[in-house]
Amino acid sequence: MSGPIALHWAPQAASPPPPPPVVPSWSPVELIESIGVPHGFAEYVVWPAVQLALILFVVLTAVAYLTYLERKVAAFIQARLGPMRVGPVGLLQPLADGLKLLSKEDLVPAGADRFVYLAAPVLAVTAALGLLVLVPFGAAWGTVTDINIGLLFLLAVASIGVLGIVLAGWASNSKYALLGAMRSSAQLVSYEVALGLALVGPLLFARTLSMQEIVESQRFTGLWWVAVQPLAFVVYFIGSLAETNRAPFDLPESESELVAGFHVEYSGFRWSLFFMAEYANIIITSAIAATVFLGGWSMPGLETAVSWIAGTDATTPLYSTAFTLLSIGVFAGKVLVLVYVVMWVRWTLPRYRYDQLMDLGWRWLIPVSLANILISAFAFLVAMRPDQGGLLGLVEVTKNGLWMGWAGTAYFLLVNLATFAMAAWLLAKLNKTAWSTDLHALRRVEALRRAGRLATAEEARAE
Repeated sequence: MSGPIALHWAPQAASPPPPPPVVPSWSPVELIESIGVPHGFAEYVVWPAVQLALILFVVLTAVAYLTYLERKVAAFIQARLGPMRVGPVGLLQPLADGLKLLSKEDLVPAGADRFVYLAAPVLAVTAALGLLVLVPFGAAWGTVTDINIGLLFLLAVASIGVLGIVLAGWASNSKYALLGAMRSSAQLVSYEVALGLALVGPLLFARTLSMQEIVESQRFTGLWWVAVQPLAFVVYFIGSLAETNRAPFDLPESESELVAGFHVEYSGFRWSLFFMAEYANIIITSAIAATVFLGGWSMPGLETAVSWIAGTDATTPLYSTAFTLLSIGVFAGKVLVLVYVVMWVRWTLPRYRYDQLMDLGWRWLIPVSLANILISAFAFLVAMRPDQGGLLGLVEVTKNGLWMGWAGTAYFLLVNLATFAMAAWLLAKLNKTAWSTDLHALRRVEALRRAGRLATAEEARAE
């Protein structure tokens, strides 16, 4: 007679992880080398210079036409036509605006710090355009460079752009401009924290700071990180609106209070540089959102489409070219959708009061981001395989990225519901009073609080 049978539950991954996705191996560097250029010079000088020239041309043209698009979006929302007179349906309007701004007189206010005043808009636009080298516009040679701390570097350099706004307001010798600059610096401090914390959640799944590897991690898993981090995506999107001074967070240039804010004393082409920096930052923040949350340049069925065009040999120039160009098109489409949403929000929502702006950052977004990090980290640890330090065995950490089956995906979708519920409970505890827009009621409450403090002070003196 045999002894008792011991039952052991050892959960395993739903299915073995697949091989890493195919990446094209041919690069235009080989074409440059074929005309006699040394390998190092071709790879690190000639080809990056060509890429930068193409990116600057495309992005600066896109910035010009984003002004046209925004006017069209505003007109659509307000039941108007928008620009229609310069060129077919107004398509030459950006060219006309550029020529007009170039022909305007470049004024420097009396009493202004001339050097800082002239350098501020250049600093703002340079900081914005300098980030383009790390944006993964496409697969393989569709990106200029990729470093292992790419996302951290992008966030660090992006915060320098506010220095141009602060210096412009301080050097203009104008109280309105200075108030706008101070608002911008306070707004940056408030929302930079929430924006950075919102990116920690998807980085738990990507397990890398490299922009290209973040995209590859989503390709390998077969899941965009917005599916497992929707709350982080919402927080990031709201924070990016504030970081780029877009409505409803455009307090640094609110015309109803500060005439035009930090750039009120600027004219001509220098005035336009601030708007070039703003729209370039919109493109970059949208590109980061598309990369971290929406799969970057990857898309289900991309490899199939490339195989129809160029076959299945990833080493051929035709395959590499088709793959890279299609991936650039996918990435551009995602970025344009996000940019459209940014414009849609601007022409739909009213501007916040300044106290509401600060409350949203410190009392709502930062606590939600911290709660999301804690819940996501705990859920991720529980879902890992037992031999990797976890419990349920729904997620396997491989050298190519995370692998989870349908059970793992369903598990994290349930975690999303728990995260939203926990965040709602936390916000209800931290913000016991509703966010009122009744100024008279708020003033009455504040007057009662002030009267109570005065009465307490009088009693203390009497004693």
